[in-house]
Amino acid sequence: MRGSEFSDMRAFVAIVEEGNFSRAAARLRISPSTLSQTIRQFEERIGAQLLIRTTRSMSVTHAGQRLFDRFRPALREMEAALGEVRNLQGAVSGTVRMVLPRLALASLVEPHLGDFARAYPEIHLELGINDAVIDIVGDGFDVGITLGELLEQDMVAVKMGPDLRQLAVAAPEYLARYGTPETPAELLAHNCINWRKPGSDKIYNWEFFDAGRWFGVAVQGSLMVSHRDTALQAAAQGAGIAFAYWSSQWMQPLIDAGRLVPLLEKYSPQFPGWYLYYARQHQTPAAVRAVIDFFRAANRPSDGS
Repeated sequence: MRGSEFSDMRAFVAIVEEGNFSRAAARLRISPSTLSQTIRQFEERIGAQLLIRTTRSMSVTHAGQRLFDRFRPALREMEAALGEVRNLQGAVSGTVRMVLPRLALASLVEPHLGDFARAYPEIHLELGINDAVIDIVGDGFDVGITLGELLEQDMVAVKMGPDLRQLAVAAPEYLARYGTPETPAELLAHNCINWRKPGSDKIYNWEFFDAGRWFGVAVQGSLMVSHRDTALQAAAQGAGIAFAYWSSQWMQPLIDAGRLVPLLEKYSPQFPGWYLYYARQHQTPAAVRAVIDFFRAANRPSDGS
């Protein structure tokens, strides 16, 4: 690889991964105009169009997709090798991309970002907030956080934080007007706030436990959301019954303030919660290992599991 081709390829990969020039430029810490010129000159040198750009959208050509698919794994290996050499000379450094849902961000990562920055000032940590289930390798992430039930079998996973619990909740005024459900089946007679994962067409069935088994209830209602914290806010305004993970950030303050009332608690036991996971590889880059070890230690379950 000659001259600036490595940096040009790194810029091209960033554009495809981010999906637009502005986000890629921010990731590379250059201006969008500089990035656009870099890619234009790169295309001229190799004699192939890699991207189709309009004022409103960007797409990857067939040649660009083939180049991206072949080069991205090599780029990650080269960046890891460079990071290891730098680490031999001093502080751990490099870029680490983590993807996680909003609730995991609020409870497991946000409270520790200051400590992480002080402990690893040379690591560039990129957080992708996504409530959908994704392929972390295919989407270019090094580490992810997800629920244990959603883990793929070929991933390395470590438990993060305590067990979770999902609760149905409603505002006192809603219950005063429409009554309080005593069993999960009675939810079918109520206005429930449905939830659907981003990128999915399937509506989530509310899950409860009774007589030694878990079962789902397909509730109905006039409101559908893609984020459960939105459902909690709507429920607190009397829009219906919501079903969400208990959290000290979103649910507990509303319960403590008397704006939400927990329902059907005996049908809602705890279950294994969040896991940090990453792909198996022969040698984990030092920066990725530092991120894993730091957030694992910061969120170690109290029972030692």
